[in-house]
Amino acid sequence: MIVELGHFALVVALGLAIVQSTLPMLGAQRHDLTLMRLANTTALAQFGCVTIAFAALTWAYVSSDFSVVNVYQNSHDAKPLIYKISGVWGNHEGSLVLWVWILALCGAAVAWWGRNLPLPFKARSLAVQGLIGVAFLLFLLLTSNPFERLDPAPLEGQGLNPILQDPGLAFHPPMLYLGYVGLSVTFAFAMAALIEGRVDASWARWVRPWTLAAWVALTAGIALGSWWAYYTLGWGGWWFWDPVENASFMPWLAATALLHSAIVVEKRDTLKAWTILLAIVAFSLSLLGTFLVRSGVLTSVHAFAVDPDRGSFILYMLILAIGGALALFAWRAPLMQPGGAFAPVSREGGLLLNNLLLATATATVLLGTLYPLALEVVGGGKISVGPPFYNATFVPLMLPLLIAVPIGAMLAWKRGSVVAALGRLKVAMAATLITAILTFTLLDAASLGAAFGFALAAWLVFGALDDLRAKIGLFQLPLPRAWQRLKGLPASAFAVSIAHAGLGVMITGMIATSVLQSERILAMQPGDTTTIGSYDVRLASVGEVEGPNWIAVRAVFETTRNGSPVADIVSEKRFYPVEGQSTTQVGLDTSFWRDLYFVLGDQTPEGAWAVRLYVNPLAAWLWWGVGIMSFGGLVSLFDRRLRVGAPTTATAHRGGSAEPEPDGPGARASA
Repeated sequence: MIVELGHFALVVALGLAIVQSTLPMLGAQRHDLTLMRLANTTALAQFGCVTIAFAALTWAYVSSDFSVVNVYQNSHDAKPLIYKISGVWGNHEGSLVLWVWILALCGAAVAWWGRNLPLPFKARSLAVQGLIGVAFLLFLLLTSNPFERLDPAPLEGQGLNPILQDPGLAFHPPMLYLGYVGLSVTFAFAMAALIEGRVDASWARWVRPWTLAAWVALTAGIALGSWWAYYTLGWGGWWFWDPVENASFMPWLAATALLHSAIVVEKRDTLKAWTILLAIVAFSLSLLGTFLVRSGVLTSVHAFAVDPDRGSFILYMLILAIGGALALFAWRAPLMQPGGAFAPVSREGGLLLNNLLLATATATVLLGTLYPLALEVVGGGKISVGPPFYNATFVPLMLPLLIAVPIGAMLAWKRGSVVAALGRLKVAMAATLITAILTFTLLDAASLGAAFGFALAAWLVFGALDDLRAKIGLFQLPLPRAWQRLKGLPASAFAVSIAHAGLGVMITGMIATSVLQSERILAMQPGDTTTIGSYDVRLASVGEVEGPNWIAVRAVFETTRNGSPVADIVSEKRFYPVEGQSTTQVGLDTSFWRDLYFVLGDQTPEGAWAVRLYVNPLAAWLWWGVGIMSFGGLVSLFDRRLRVGAPTTATAHRGGSAEPEPDGPGARASA
C-alpha cells in the first residue's frame, strides 16, 4: 500500500507541476494576482507529494520489499542499513526520484524564502521550475517507474553494486544533485528576466545567493566524489578526467563564472546579457551531465548502464530546454540596455578576463568529453581523451587565471592600475618569491614545475590575505581604526579571501601529489620488507576475514620510519557473494604532511601478492582546500546585503506589475 501511495504521489506531483508551469505564467501576463499566487501553493504542494514518493521508496528499501523491481535489483537483506538507504539513489530510477525531490525542494525554497520577490517575477520563475518538473516527472513515470511491482515477489534481492557500498557514496550523489538542480533556480530566474526584459542590480542580487548555494553544494559534491575515487578505486590518484567527472566539473566552471559576472551586473550594471547566458549554460551543462550519465553512451565506473530509449527521452528534453532557452535569449537579449563603460584594466576587466578564461576552459572540457562520442557516431572508431589532452589545453588556461586572481581583487572599479595593485601585494610577492626559492633549493633542478606550482599557491594564499589587509587598512591606519573597519566588513569580503586562500591550499595539495608522489609496484610475501621514500614497509600478514555481506583477503602492512613505528595499514580485496563482484579497499594512513596509500593486488602463481605502495605528500591539503573554498561560499551566504536585496528601479518591470507579496517589505529579494 505504501508503494502504491508513493506512485500515486508522483502522479499528483505531475498534475501540480503542470498547473504550476501554466497558470502562474498566464497570471503574470494578465496581472492576475490570484493566478500568480498559485505558484506558491503548487510549488509547496508538489514538494510535499514528491517527499511522500521519496519516503515510500526509501521505506521499500529499508523494509526489503522485494516485490518492487527496483528494490529487488538493487538491494539485499544482508546489506547494512546505511547501504539500504543509499541504495535508493544508487540506481537509475531511484536517483531520478532524488533528482525530482531536490528540484521540488528548490521550487519550495523559492516559494518560501522568496517572499519579497516581485510577484510577477516570482510567478514566472516558479512556472519555469514547474516546467522542468513536468519534464522530469514525465521521464520518471513513462520510462523509469521506481514503483513497478514483481509478482510473485522474490525472497531475496540481487544486491547493490559493491563499488557503491561505501559511506562516500551515501553522501556524494545527494550533494552533487543539490548543485546540479540548484542551478535550475538561476536558470528560472534568467528565463523570467528574459520574459520581463529586466536585468539590473536587483536581479543580480536575487540570483547570487541561489547560485552560491548551488556552487557550494556542487563543490562539496565533486570533492566527495574525488575523495571516494581516491580511497576506493585504488588507482593512486584523485582525478582522472573521467567523462562523468567532467560532467559535474563543467557546470561547476560555468557556475564559478556566473558568480563573478553577477557581481559586475550588481555593481556596475553591465555584462547583463553575458550573465544571463551563463545562467542558461550552467544549467544546460547540468542537463547534459544527466544525459551522459543515463543514456548509456558512456562507459564509466560512475555511469548508470541504462537502455538507449531512456537516453533518447533525455536527449529530446535537453534539445527542447536548451534550444528554447537560447531562442528566448536570442530574441530578448538585444533589447537589454548596456551598462556603464569601463577601462580594460579595472575590476570589471579583471572579472571579464576571469569569465573568458573559465568559459574557454569549460568549452575545452566539453570538447574533450564529447569528441570521442561524436567520432564514434560517424564511424571513426573508439578513442579516449585523457590527462595528456587536458594537461596541454586546460592547464595553460588556468595558469593566467590563477595569476590574475589576487591582482584583479586589488583593482579599482571602472579604471584601475596594475602597478598600484601590485604595490598593494608586496607581502604576497615576497612570500611567492621565498616559496619558489625554497622549493627549488630543497628539491632537485628537475622540479622547476613544482617550484612554480608551490609559488603560485603561495601567491593565491598570501594574495587573499593581502586583499583582506588592504580592505581594513592594516599597517596603514591606527590599529583601533583598522579593527573597526574589520568589524564593519560585510561577510562577502571575508568570503572572497577565504575562498581564494582555499584555492591556494588546494593547489598546494594538487602539485605535491602530482609531482612529488613516490610509487612502488612489486610482489611481496608475508614477512617481506621493502622501502618507499623514508618508510620501511613490512607485509606482516595476509588472511581471510568476513563482513556482514562480504568476505575478504586482508593484508596488514607494518610501517616504520627510522626504526620507529608509524602505522599498521590494512588493505583488503573484498568479494560480495550476492552480487558476484569484487572491490579493493585501499589501506590509508593520513597525516598533515603525507598519505601512506597501500593497495593489495592479486596473488601471483608463486604465492606472492602484488602490492602497490604510494607516498602522496600533502594529499590532505587538496581536500582541506576544497573545504575552505566551500566554507567561503557559505560565509558569503550570510552577507546581510543578500538577504535585504537591492532596490528595484522604476523601470525594472516592463513585463508586469512590480507589486510584492502582501507580507513583504517591498520589491526586494529576501533570498
